[in-house]
Amino acid sequence: MRRTIGRTGIEVFPIGLGAMPLSLQGRPSEESAIAVIRAALDAGVTLIDTANSYCVDERDTGHNERLIAKALDQLGAAGQVTVATKGGLIRPRGAWNVDARPESLIAACEQSLRDLAVETITLYQLHAPDDRVPFAESVGALATLRQAGKIRHAGLSNVDVVQIREALRIVRVESVQNRCNITDQTDLRSGLVELCAAEGMAYLPYSPVGGHYGHRSLARHKALQPIAKAHGCSPEQVMLAWLLAKGRHVLPIPGASRIASITGSADAAKLQLTAEDILRIDAI
Repeated sequence: MRRTIGRTGIEVFPIGLGAMPLSLQGRPSEESAIAVIRAALDAGVTLIDTANSYCVDERDTGHNERLIAKALDQLGAAGQVTVATKGGLIRPRGAWNVDARPESLIAACEQSLRDLAVETITLYQLHAPDDRVPFAESVGALATLRQAGKIRHAGLSNVDVVQIREALRIVRVESVQNRCNITDQTDLRSGLVELCAAEGMAYLPYSPVGGHYGHRSLARHKALQPIAKAHGCSPEQVMLAWLLAKGRHVLPIPGASRIASITGSADAAKLQLTAEDILRIDAI
């Protein structure tokens, strides 16, 4: 059942935990958040996605990374779970701003190393391109960090096909993390998901069931209801199984702030959709 992250040789459970909801405004208590992470691990999850910007504001930077480090230490799972983090976004007064200048990325990575309490970050991804900085310079910072041994593998997020091809000329890219779900199939239709497969990169769709605000409306989509009923599962599980069917390089990372959310998501790895199911969802 396991899938490999790019060409790293790292095998993980097909569905990861998107840990962002554990650290934003209205987040659960630390005890509850750690219980969610424990539930994820108990369900077989071995990939956790985070970022230094998953926090309330700039005074809280690194909250999610520190939470994950504390949870894994308490649970005796440090070193047994792949933690992928990102740099390139900042949270001034709670806003989401891009800062992917090379010096900022290097400083962010140094702080992430401290917050995650590790000597090397297994997978470090550029969170988003910065329009004020040549993309090649931001990617070059990933190459610099890799050469320095600060990160083991590099990845990208919120990028298009052209940017991926440019990045591949600078550094070995192991993952691409973009938004993808039944109503946002841009990457499937642009050939980006196929490009990832061809180049040996993992594709990590975020907001795979609609994200923090959209999951309820997507779950009510009329095309999903009969499919979910036929399989005796939830619409959210159908959406995750549909993404998994797009290739063995696809690793959805649904967010969760409740135990039931991540255990339900993990169960989707067992769901086998029919070819007709997939075509019906493709047409949405």
